[in-house]
Amino acid sequence: MFKSLLRSSSIPLRTFSKPTTATTVSPSPLLRAFTTTTPHHYKADKNSHAYKYLHEKTPIETKFTEEHEYVKLYDDDSALIGITQYAAQALGDVTFVELPELGTRVEIGETLGSVESVKSASEIYSPVSGEVVGVNSVLESEPGLLNHDPTVEGWIAHIKLDDPKQITESETLLTTEDYAKSLEED
Repeated sequence: MFKSLLRSSSIPLRTFSKPTTATTVSPSPLLRAFTTTTPHHYKADKNSHAYKYLHEKTPIETKFTEEHEYVKLYDDDSALIGITQYAAQALGDVTFVELPELGTRVEIGETLGSVESVKSASEIYSPVSGEVVGVNSVLESEPGLLNHDPTVEGWIAHIKLDDPKQITESETLLTTEDYAKSLEED
């Protein structure tokens, strides 16, 4: 999805290894600019469809696609889908998000929606098969939330999975470690 935006020299990458000495390292400006904290002006709606998934439940497993999307599997055989921080940074300022319709059936690889930014427009492809049971309608009025908090409040779709094994036993989805390695290679 975002490969065309990503050049080896466009984004400085940091390694994910732990320091070998006991010194404290201050976060780089790159990491501070793209934290997972929610903007101060945004208040999570406790009555929203996804609140319990975002703030009360812990995903059983989180996997990634080569196109810089994430999929978080939950214990009720559902998953939240969104773009990674790396993708959000590569896009630049997001100006529009097209969301799927509730009740839509999606298959692996089908278009789930799209994201437009000042730099480009990119399709979002479903990494799983199932039925769309929730969408993040806040993104329609606040698309910039994807830049501020793409992996929590910036989720895009909630999908009831046909089979959770499509995540747990997938040969195409990347683990956190494999995704980190793929970023180092880019």
